[in-house]
Amino acid sequence: MSVYVYGVARSGHPALPERMDGVGDPPRPVRALREGPLAALVSDCPPGLRPERHHLMAHQHVLSTAEAAEVVLPLRFGSVSRDEDTVRHALAEHAEHYLAQLDELEGRVEFNVKAAHRQDALLHQVITEEPEIHALSSANHAAGGGSHQDRLRLGTMIAEAVRAREDRDAALVEEALSPCAERHCPGPENDSSLVNLCFLLPREGCDALRSAVRTLQERNPQLNLRVAGPLPPYSFVTSPAAAARHAGR
Repeated sequence: MSVYVYGVARSGHPALPERMDGVGDPPRPVRALREGPLAALVSDCPPGLRPERHHLMAHQHVLSTAEAAEVVLPLRFGSVSRDEDTVRHALAEHAEHYLAQLDELEGRVEFNVKAAHRQDALLHQVITEEPEIHALSSANHAAGGGSHQDRLRLGTMIAEAVRAREDRDAALVEEALSPCAERHCPGPENDSSLVNLCFLLPREGCDALRSAVRTLQERNPQLNLRVAGPLPPYSFVTSPAAAARHAGR
């Protein structure tokens, strides 16, 4: 039977579950599959598993529960192996890699920060703070809207200024928050956010990052910042295959 894999931990992890509800309808019980110094958190894989909210939450709950006691290398939702023997073989074959990753991520958590522009506030800034745009906007208003050519020119100027501020504000967010973290990388979701970044930091550094986000938000009302975390460090787990490719460069 195929096996759903939640994450990898040390075999002596103090909070590996004997039984915990995992993904599935009904939920499949989670168990620890041990091989030498490592263990995988697994359950039987239900047929037709989809990324529905209750399955995603079950996946997250398993990892968060185990992670609270000791580091776990989290796998993203949907990680499935053919059978238990395949999982054990992977643990044995890549034990050195997994143990190094566990050492590296011990005591670390991940935060995801997304930023988008508040369009009304951004346009207000552009029109009031860019002298040429402000002058043309005022002249058009005084002329009852201005000529067609002047309106087109104003629209082009505003669009260019918005693009420039998107670049500036994206860099601003990264520069303001990256000093709070040990590492950062692009977030995995493909969406329309101005910024989508993941930050790796010690668990005790959570308050510093949250404070930096609050300060950034207060000083930049044109931004809408959303923070998720602390999370297991999904974005900073490197697969054995990826590590091998990197070493071969």
